[in-house]
Amino acid sequence: MDTPVKADYLDALAQFACETRFEDLPSNIVEHCKLILSDTLPVIAAGMQQKEMRSLAARHLPKVAPGRAMVIGTGKRANPLDAALLNAAAGVWLELDEGHFYTNGHPGIHVIPAALAHAQEYGLSGRDLLLAIVLGYEVCGRVGGAYKMRVVVQTHGTFGVIGSTVAVGRLSGLSHSEMRQAINIAASTPLGGNRQTMLDGATIRNYYPAHANFTGQMAVRLVQSGFTGPLDAPSVTFGKILADDFSTERAAADLGRRWLITENYIKLYPSARYVHCAIDALLDALARVPGRKLAPESVERIEVRGYRMLVFCGEKRPKSMFGTQFSTPFSIATILHHARTDLDVFGESAFNNPAVLDLAARVEMIEEPEFNKDFPRRQPAHLKIVLKDGTAYEGKCDVPKGEIGNPHSAQEIERKFYQLATPVWGEALAREIRRSCDALDTLNDVSALAGGGDL
Repeated sequence: MDTPVKADYLDALAQFACETRFEDLPSNIVEHCKLILSDTLPVIAAGMQQKEMRSLAARHLPKVAPGRAMVIGTGKRANPLDAALLNAAAGVWLELDEGHFYTNGHPGIHVIPAALAHAQEYGLSGRDLLLAIVLGYEVCGRVGGAYKMRVVVQTHGTFGVIGSTVAVGRLSGLSHSEMRQAINIAASTPLGGNRQTMLDGATIRNYYPAHANFTGQMAVRLVQSGFTGPLDAPSVTFGKILADDFSTERAAADLGRRWLITENYIKLYPSARYVHCAIDALLDALARVPGRKLAPESVERIEVRGYRMLVFCGEKRPKSMFGTQFSTPFSIATILHHARTDLDVFGESAFNNPAVLDLAARVEMIEEPEFNKDFPRRQPAHLKIVLKDGTAYEGKCDVPKGEIGNPHSAQEIERKFYQLATPVWGEALAREIRRSCDALDTLNDVSALAGGGDL
């Protein structure tokens, strides 16, 4: 039986999560959710091919309960808890999952694996799944945008637990009071990971969203079993422990009017989002070079001026292949060396290429305090390539490609999809998966995604 609760921001979040119907979603919100899902699935599949993920799946799957949820990129299925755990870890491995600056992180990869796994396990419809993803994204995104995250805290595995909880809670039919309780339980169970994992190239960081997707589902089961949480867990966790200045007003502002999910970014470069403005500034500078190509040996130095978090990603000699994704100097060097931005120029061969590492050592990172003032609305980077003969080429970026104010073209997003999907699934299945995502709201059972085959 529902217990009356005092109307406050948690009440508003729970009401929004429980009472919003699919018919209440504007058509552009539905279409954008489909876009995020179709962008995320091949990112997970490609991440699952990394040697560590293959090893983990091989060790883990034989020991877990069976189920109908796809372990994407393995051709196997499992129960929703373990399928979502593996899918979420794989989804951040290549640093290509969507994200959102206002929310302080990556809501999609904290919501989609759990929601998809639960919907497949119980044979729910595409409309049910889309609604759950949107609701989980909107609620956890508002919580994520309501505090000032400490720089040392890695945002993966923090506010996102609330997103997977809300999505699965809605799919499970939680009542208003149960949803409120579930949000409090979720906000009591995040990880407190640290950003040093980025600089050290430590891959444990990829487990953080896996924990969130697993724990978000457990929060629902705990509530259904009678467990309780604190009266206001988000205010404590995000106002006193992991972050500061938690605003209950921002946490429930403009529900159903402002849709955060459409303000996200989609990534084409496999590197931390903070690095992308410097990559775009490099491409702007190269556009001024005859033939758009420079001989790496002709470069004296490269100056990158940017905001605090761009300079934070300033490791010149990454300690591991994974660490290259958080190194501005490496990203600049490998693009300049290869004269292209294809995904493979960020791979193992580039990490082991002495010429790339030598060029990265010539990248100078300089923080400009003025550039911090408008973050995240603007993420400015100014770049100068100085050649040994004194010639200089300059470029800049205020808003990197993929943001709402500077979107990728449909062709660029499609090219990313097939570049990741085809090596894993083959061209025919990749096309079927993309068609299924585009028509998701017509599917009666998402366990039959892409014709019912295993992804």
